[in-house]
Amino acid sequence: MTTIRRIAKGVRTATLSLAMLGGLAAPLAALTPPQPELPKAILTIRDIRINAEVADDPKEKEIGLMGRTELAEGDGMLFVFLRPQRMNFWMKDTLVPLSIAFLNAEGIIREIHDMKPLDTNTTASTFRDLLYALEVPRGWFAKNGIVAGDRIQGLPKPSDPD
Repeated sequence: MTTIRRIAKGVRTATLSLAMLGGLAAPLAALTPPQPELPKAILTIRDIRINAEVADDPKEKEIGLMGRTELAEGDGMLFVFLRPQRMNFWMKDTLVPLSIAFLNAEGIIREIHDMKPLDTNTTASTFRDLLYALEVPRGWFAKNGIVAGDRIQGLPKPSDPD
């Protein structure tokens, strides 16, 4: 293959790659932009520490981790609600695979679910006595041996009405 043909082939490949990326740029640009980093709480489960951003007002909870491109191991987002309830979460505009734990007012994990990026199907809780939801990188709970029945310490009290 001559040098000119190799260069021409490389240009065609680069053009095709840019065109394919351009096709992704529009949908990614339409995603909900990430919210600024929220205040954090240090949570513990046994001797395991989680640095969790706290979403406790309606707008913060609505946006959650949407638009974020990464979530470090040991980091998460804690959703705080005013009254015990059944919970429904989805992954609309959320690019990072997550696991979610639903907790009661005492900080007891009642259930854990894995969620897929950009999935608009809801992940619904079975229990109706839930006050908190904790999202972490997908598989983090399993990797750390954390299961339903474990207690999370350091949870903030609800502060704003939902």
